[in-house]
Amino acid sequence: MSKILSTILLTSSIMIVTSNTALAIGGPSGTNSYKAAGQIGAIYMNPYKVAPLTAIISNGGYSLTDVEVVVNAKTKNGVDIKYKVSNNEARQHGGIPIWGLYPDYINEVIVKYKRNGKAIKETYKIYAPPVYAKGPGVDQKNVFPKAKVIKTDKKFRDSLYLINHLMRAPLSNAAQAVWNNPVGGAMEWDLEAYVWIIDSNGDIRWYLKTDEIRDPDNIYKKGNMMGFFQTKDGALLWGMGQRYMKYDLMGREIFNRRLPLDYIDFSHHIEETSKGNYLLRVASADYKRSDGKNVRTVRDVIVELDPNGKVVDEWKTFEILDPYRSTNILVLDQGAVCLNVDASKAGTTASKEELEDPNMPWGDVTGVGAGRNWAHINSVNYDPNDDSIILSVRHQSAVIKIGRDKKIKWILSAFDGWEDKFKPYLLQPIDKNGKKIFCENSKCPGYENEEGGFDFTWTQHTAYLIPSMSKKGISYVSVFDNGDTRGMHQPAFSTQKYSRAVVYKIDENKRTVEQVWEYGKQRGFDWYSPITSVSQYFPNTQSMFIYSATAGLGKFLLNQGETMPILNEIDYKSGKELVEIRFEGMGASIGYRALPINLNKAFE
Repeated sequence: MSKILSTILLTSSIMIVTSNTALAIGGPSGTNSYKAAGQIGAIYMNPYKVAPLTAIISNGGYSLTDVEVVVNAKTKNGVDIKYKVSNNEARQHGGIPIWGLYPDYINEVIVKYKRNGKAIKETYKIYAPPVYAKGPGVDQKNVFPKAKVIKTDKKFRDSLYLINHLMRAPLSNAAQAVWNNPVGGAMEWDLEAYVWIIDSNGDIRWYLKTDEIRDPDNIYKKGNMMGFFQTKDGALLWGMGQRYMKYDLMGREIFNRRLPLDYIDFSHHIEETSKGNYLLRVASADYKRSDGKNVRTVRDVIVELDPNGKVVDEWKTFEILDPYRSTNILVLDQGAVCLNVDASKAGTTASKEELEDPNMPWGDVTGVGAGRNWAHINSVNYDPNDDSIILSVRHQSAVIKIGRDKKIKWILSAFDGWEDKFKPYLLQPIDKNGKKIFCENSKCPGYENEEGGFDFTWTQHTAYLIPSMSKKGISYVSVFDNGDTRGMHQPAFSTQKYSRAVVYKIDENKRTVEQVWEYGKQRGFDWYSPITSVSQYFPNTQSMFIYSATAGLGKFLLNQGETMPILNEIDYKSGKELVEIRFEGMGASIGYRALPINLNKAFE
């Protein structure tokens, strides 16, 4: 009885102490909160762990409305980051989201807001740490390549650009697994990603801490982060190996999902369609070939998913196109096949005997047939005018439109090597007067002229519909024409190669194609990107955005220089260069894509 009484008394005394004394950190705080940095709440740096140049000024328990933010430029020539924050965005983040801090710098941040209806303006001093990203430790001068601004027209003063690069070779703990049962696929394509945003002055204002998301030791969390796309709500959508994901610009995870089980190996491209669905370039997890063999395929399947991740449709291109057409594959420069760069093979091509070798391995090898890299689709773009998709099929040097019914609508390609059943879909080149242009041996009259003439695209990237110019039956399509295999051959000297951003007008009823715009040919080998890159028309600026992402790689393969990607904004009407930014100190990284970022969509 005395033990019971002692326990009761002790418990009572503990309860009294707990309710009447201030406890050290780790216990209940009572009515206290974290110390306010200003007139509202505390500051949380990198609140979602993946975006270190962001912060949140907590609302401190107040109701905040009418929020405006300015992150002041750190130099006279720098760029102020200015944006308004909707009331719901302030609620979403529990305060004022701060975006665009300079790394390793004490930033001056001005915020305006109403606190419980009272207008307040404050200035904060916020330090953000230096940038960090995993690297190889050798062949690297910087964390990210340095942006050198050559020119910026005043109308692009407030522009922001997301840059997506990858390591040129796997880090020591990556690329250690391959698919089995069945074999094939491209799991071993596992490169560290660099993802950052610069302003028009070339300063870093945001980056993605990829090691919080990517884990090379887990086969379902490894792969190349690629295909970054800004959705209608301002968030970022991208994919990585066996996953696709969406995060807002503050780094908040909206979703991070595994691919549906029938598909593997996302890379290159994902986009949100006007229907709100997602198109992803993937591969088949298990496909039975006509010879009875089961394989995993490589970069040749498109899957459409609804916003909840449910499969809506698929396009298996090895059942729609000819996976054994080797005409273009036989003239590919084996030194740079997408991001597989091998200087020892620069200028060499594969032989027909090699492609037809029954012992050729399955998987990420340049070859023919389902189970090898015969297509290398690097973009898919939705056309709402007729509910179809436009594909860039790099290893066929072809841009192809396919309907919801899985039937081909047209093929933009040189005529060589296509079977008879595909020939009716080949677009006929015409000049501006509608006169037919007759091309022989993959060469068209005038294609070698410095300006003008017609040419097909060669080992191209990013075939995108231009919605503001197009209508049903008439499609304007922009393409980055890389230029390897131009004319279906390798030139006598690799320095003769060049890349272009080009726009075609396609009459789908007449099945004709007119080249209406081009840029890049005049810049020659210095601007040539044998792989990767992007071009896209933006109606709000009436400019063609271009990222020649591997400019200089041709020189690098010849041991004559370094890779130096070039970002341009070109006035569509005049062809004038409005923006040029070059990236130096690439080291062990290689450029993939870039895209303009709209900050207002993210916060308003």
